[in-house]
Amino acid sequence: MTTFVDRVVLHLQAGDGGHGCVSVLREKFKPLGGPDGGNGGHGGSIRLVVDPQQHTLLDFHFHPHVKATNGGGGAGANRDGANGKDLVLKVPDGTVVQTADGEVLADLVGAGTEFEVARGGRGGRGNRALANTRRKVPGFAELGEPGDQMDVVLELKSVADVGLVGFPSAGKSSLISVLSAAKPKIADYPFTTLVPNLGVVQAGEETFVIADVPGLIPGAATGKGLGMQFLRHIERTSVLVHVLDSATPEIERDPLADLDAIEAELSAYGGLEDRPRMVVLNKIDIPDGRDLAEMVRPDLEARGYQVYEVSAVTREGLKEFGYALAKAVAEFRAAKPVVEATRVVLRPRAVDDSGFTVEQDADGVYVIRGAQVERWIKQTNFDNDEAIGYLGDRLERLGVEDKLAKMGAKGGDPVRIGEREFDWHPNAGEFVSGPRGTDARLEELDHRPSAAQRLAARKARRVRSEDEMMHMAADGTVSSVTNSKLPVLVSDEDYDEDDTGE
Repeated sequence: MTTFVDRVVLHLQAGDGGHGCVSVLREKFKPLGGPDGGNGGHGGSIRLVVDPQQHTLLDFHFHPHVKATNGGGGAGANRDGANGKDLVLKVPDGTVVQTADGEVLADLVGAGTEFEVARGGRGGRGNRALANTRRKVPGFAELGEPGDQMDVVLELKSVADVGLVGFPSAGKSSLISVLSAAKPKIADYPFTTLVPNLGVVQAGEETFVIADVPGLIPGAATGKGLGMQFLRHIERTSVLVHVLDSATPEIERDPLADLDAIEAELSAYGGLEDRPRMVVLNKIDIPDGRDLAEMVRPDLEARGYQVYEVSAVTREGLKEFGYALAKAVAEFRAAKPVVEATRVVLRPRAVDDSGFTVEQDADGVYVIRGAQVERWIKQTNFDNDEAIGYLGDRLERLGVEDKLAKMGAKGGDPVRIGEREFDWHPNAGEFVSGPRGTDARLEELDHRPSAAQRLAARKARRVRSEDEMMHMAADGTVSSVTNSKLPVLVSDEDYDEDDTGE
């Protein structure tokens, strides 16, 4: 049973940031020494790092749920919470990170390459950090920001210079076992190779990696057999080698037909048209195999292929073949453009970019989008009036209120930022300090019910009105409603609460 896994889905949860602390210094003879609430710690992030010792994604197959630690909450006496520990996941060389929709996030090639796939949440600031000339002793603190939560797909594409392709039992595993120190499973039945095998070959001064993938059959590019599952492992190769069985026992098969069938699958898979090709006629140690190889060699050379007759058993022709591979790999490497180091590109925000957008949806709700304003919403404690007032001040300074006013928004109109929906009221002047946790500007709005309360009251009135109509109709105080859509009430003078209706 094979233990090779080259594609997994990871469910990632970065650590949440710790909440800030609300605290006031109290000492003997210092009943109010000022705010001393510490900041919350940042949540741990999740990073992927290429480790040459890893060759499969098997560990993630059995443990697909990954969660980093949360940041600690702040405390009094100016004590900040501890930061969550970053979680480092080791992946094989050649791992491609994709979203669930197929968008490529990173292509990890080269030992030590790392990528932060999920970012931990920021810790909330304590009231010490929020103090200013107007709010000398804030009665609130910021909440910790939630960490990234996402699903990603890890897909392994082996990093090899030479890829051996061919039908099952063509001798690919035998070739890689004699050309390198790799020890793949070798047997006399088809599909012996169930996982890609990598081997390191040294020919003269050149050293290269050779890969042997499971046998391909017609229809492999569409999912038939094992081909579609492992064709990705030859995408990075510099040279493709067709291993043809010149001693196949099947009468309907011959090396030329096998070559055409494999080329058709490679063409259907796509992306390999520019790779140089070589052909190896294997198993010439068998007399019939040598005769067939000599017969088809002129036809293969006429097609422009370099052809080599070898035997993995007697090792005949392997030395010449190895040096030819080294030369082809060196030529392909020299023809490739020089890879430049990734440059850090700084893209400052445009002068006319406010950092947020405001749109009105079909329901009449003003939807505000922007990374900064959405982060403020997540960090606001909506159970604290002073925190709500502080959020309003920040939105006003950013220009959100001016934008809403220009779009025709009025006090009480619904506004949505992120997952939070509330009624918007223009800012009523500057903050005036009062009891901690309160904001005098919100007191005048306390008498006004919220949108949810108004909706509940409207439903209650509707139900009460229907009940009253039914009761009055039963008492005979309502005229017949059979032929009328709206009930007609009798006057208050004719209505007597003690009347039984008889």
